[in-house]
Amino acid sequence: MKINHSHSIFSYYQRLNDKWVFLNLLVLTILIRFPFFFRDYIDRDESTFILMGQSWVDGQLPYLELWDLKPPLTFAFFAIIISVFGKSFVAIRFIGALLVVATAFFTFKISIRITTKQVALWMSVFCVVLLSLFGSLQGVMSEHICMAFFVPGLYIFISKKKPLWFFLAGLFMGITVMVKLNMAYPVLLLGLFLLYKFHKTKHTSWVWNTLLYGIGILCVIALTFMPYYNLGEGMVWWKSVILAPLEYTEARRFSVLKLAPTFLLVCGFLFFSWKKNWIDFKNTTGTILLVAIIGVLISFLKGGRINGHYLIQLYPMLLILIASTAHALVSNYRSKLPKAMLLLLLLIPMESYLEYGNIIQNKFNNGTFFNGEGFTAPQYIRNNELEKKNILFLGYHIGYWNLRSLPPTKAATHPSNICRDELFPFFDNERDKAIKELRYIMEELRPKTIVVRQGRRVFDKKEEKLNAYIDAYLLKHYRVHGVVEKAEILQRL
Repeated sequence: MKINHSHSIFSYYQRLNDKWVFLNLLVLTILIRFPFFFRDYIDRDESTFILMGQSWVDGQLPYLELWDLKPPLTFAFFAIIISVFGKSFVAIRFIGALLVVATAFFTFKISIRITTKQVALWMSVFCVVLLSLFGSLQGVMSEHICMAFFVPGLYIFISKKKPLWFFLAGLFMGITVMVKLNMAYPVLLLGLFLLYKFHKTKHTSWVWNTLLYGIGILCVIALTFMPYYNLGEGMVWWKSVILAPLEYTEARRFSVLKLAPTFLLVCGFLFFSWKKNWIDFKNTTGTILLVAIIGVLISFLKGGRINGHYLIQLYPMLLILIASTAHALVSNYRSKLPKAMLLLLLLIPMESYLEYGNIIQNKFNNGTFFNGEGFTAPQYIRNNELEKKNILFLGYHIGYWNLRSLPPTKAATHPSNICRDELFPFFDNERDKAIKELRYIMEELRPKTIVVRQGRRVFDKKEEKLNAYIDAYLLKHYRVHGVVEKAEILQRL
């Protein structure tokens, strides 16, 4: 008797339950992201978030001792982990992996409303991949944190009807906004969608839904404001959380040509899928996803820039809509698709395979899985009894954390913030120009030890004046004490 393997595979997919899906997504995410648990830093933003979180654990609210351009709940995420687990890269990266699992799982939960469990499962798998590989996504970015709340909030928004559920959705959306401010645009559009539902149905329950949704958002925002208000520092919150990001978006805009590819691809896919009737935008789920995508695209347009990790804010919703278009492939290539998908899944994580090799080699060579200049440069400084307090990391600034030291000024919390003089007024910096800030650090504070990246400019190449100054100053006043991997440790003459 001939067994229909195709039929048995698809019957198996239909029997999937939430627990099985979650556990498999967890295993997949850990396998892909695990080797990166031991790297010193993956993206400079993550290193800055860790410094801000440590400052909070030490008793200083964000923006009072150190400063960076993110809402406070980004730093709260890292502060909570540090307060519970101590200075643990593994804990930060593991809980970051759980954020990816949560986002992928609720991507699956929304997808099964518009497609088969098989397709929904594969979309959640690709969600893990897109949130974990390519570029700097192996670290814990603010986008990972915000989407771990936004996508579950979106699921509640789509699947629940009672008002209290919308209050919970509002809480999730409030957390999203207080992690990543640009997400206020999709969150606002979803609120307008609720008002549209009231206009269309005339049912008063939608008024309550809208009201409780808004109250949930405002509760979270108010809770982040209250600690500053209690200290008499309400203006610090207002300037750092609201005004500074608005100024930054106006000052650091990409050209239209850089923005165009993302908009053309996304809008082209949506239009083509609509014309082919692959996506039913009259369906409530499809409509809500479209509203969320439009909100994110508006935020990109208003922000004037799209870095690679920004796309994390689009991937889950796009994957769910792609799931809606996948029925034809599933129907036409039902027997070949699972094998092809598995082969693709095995080939994609090349970065992970290479990093597994890297940490194993590092273990054999150095006796530890932990690797990178953020570990080795501080260790060199300790071993050679160099100055650890009056120190400036112009590269590998996670080294501050490993040395239990602080950046010399607020503007130096993230090395590139020194260049962003348009932000100085929002944390009351005494110097109003980037070159003045740099001169103050170098000529008045005079760091005894400086760490730079070997063979690379200190600042972005467009910062010609700053690079010319720092290059000349370092050449005149510092000598190279040692080179560790790609980190140069300089000592003041």
